Amino acid sequence: MLDRPTVRELLRPFDVSLSDAAIDRLLEYLVLLLRWNRKINLTSIATPEECITRHFGESFFVSHVVKLRGRLLDIGSGAGFPGLALKLLLPDLEVVLLEPVAKKRAFLKEVGRACGMSSVRVEGSRVQEFAREERLFSFDGVTIRAVGGLGSVIPAAAGLLKPNGHLCLWVGEEQVAGIRDRNPGLRWLDPVPIPLSKERQILAGRLERSQGT
Repeated sequence: MLDRPTVRELLRPFDVSLSDAAIDRLLEYLVLLLRWNRKINLTSIATPEECITRHFGESFFVSHVVKLRGRLLDIGSGAGFPGLALKLLLPDLEVVLLEPVAKKRAFLKEVGRACGMSSVRVEGSRVQEFAREERLFSFDGVTIRAVGGLGSVIPAAAGLLKPNGHLCLWVGEEQVAGIRDRNPGLRWLDPVPIPLSKERQILAGRLERSQGT
């Protein structure tokens, strides 16, 4: 298994700094990910090193695009990237993880327990259902990575943002223009290329409206 210096070196391209305690929790998370992945399909990435860069590093990198704080909704959490991983970097976040697959929800809960994460809630709803049940304007940030059907997901997600809240997407370069054109209610920031990736980017949009309008 990897050690702390190796993890720091692997994360260097993403320009993030984790405490020793946070790296220890990351390594515990990684052990669980690789163990559970033998039984259920959590990730196609097989090596610990690539899990650090492709999953943890890419999740952490959003901190250079927007400042996340308060309540975060992660849609289609899967193995917990980016939402649960961000708890390692930003432990004060209150995180809600939406994951419709029961076995993956069990994994997310196990990671939260094993890593001593507080203020983490795991829900089985899809975002369209969740938006009907949850109070609107509830979240300071929403993250979406490796989720299909963005045409319907993004409007539902935007409806859950607080004024000036951010929607953050991990997308391919070719998706950016279409997303911006179809969702003019958000003020889109310039996309930021993800380190070590040829064409994937983080695209963030800010909700600019007053509560109740």
